[in-house]
Amino acid sequence: MQIQVVKSKIHRARVTEADLNYVGSITIDENLMDAANLIEHEQVHVLNYRNGERIITYVIKGARNSGIICMNGPAALKFAVGDEVIVLSYADMDFEEAKKFHPKLAFPDSNTNKLK
Repeated sequence: MQIQVVKSKIHRARVTEADLNYVGSITIDENLMDAANLIEHEQVHVLNYRNGERIITYVIKGARNSGIICMNGPAALKFAVGDEVIVLSYADMDFEEAKKFHPKLAFPDSNTNKLK
């Protein structure tokens, strides 16, 4: 049996930009991507602490050590600069393998989005 489990999590990063006129996606500082084991174009769920919104989009690599978390395209209507977010990705795996799996978690400073 295959099940879906949390693979990666960035916990409580702060949105630094919102660009409605972009095609779509979320731009994430490459340091945060590395810390959470995310790759460019990977599907993610983004949860908004301010209003409870939850969207599904994909990752675009942001400049390393920039602290950028930019909501692009229609997501810019659901997330505002300053909102705290959780970014999650999931993976399918065998049930027994999933019992031993540990997701990669990143806890950035919510003021700078730099790793603590």
